[in-house]
Amino acid sequence: MSTLVASLDPQRLRRVFGAFPSGVAAVAAVVDGVPVGLAASSFTSVSLDPPLVSFCIARSSATWPLLLAAPRLGVSILSAEQEQAGRQLAGQAESRFADLSWRATQDGAVLLEGAGGWFETSIEQQVRAGDHDIVVLRVHDLDADHDIGPLVFHASQFHRLDLTGERP
Repeated sequence: MSTLVASLDPQRLRRVFGAFPSGVAAVAAVVDGVPVGLAASSFTSVSLDPPLVSFCIARSSATWPLLLAAPRLGVSILSAEQEQAGRQLAGQAESRFADLSWRATQDGAVLLEGAGGWFETSIEQQVRAGDHDIVVLRVHDLDADHDIGPLVFHASQFHRLDLTGERP
């Protein structure tokens, strides 16, 4: 291990990684008749052909092994109005869906009502990357409402974008 890498403690890494703002997505499915999900701030587009998206998940996650077996996963892009949902989905597993409005697709993907966009996906590939895995998802269906502002995660806090400016 190089001297530079050895000197980078996790708290410093988290602080600097937090300088990059990201959206917040819910990744969820129906497992054994109940909704199971988590919040991901590492969600991103990957490819148009084939249609692929991805997110990263800690290898220590207790929720991911449950979702791994689901035939379809829903990815909901949380809106600025869904800060509480973001907090719940990052919290205790047993209360993640308490008081949240959601719907399930025919194949069991869970989508949150009021999200700015959504994807129905299946797992295409999972790649080990340090203490996380990169999960590549194939998109089967999707939609978005660009009039709904996104929830943004920056510097370990939730923020809203100002959408009052003129669009090109």
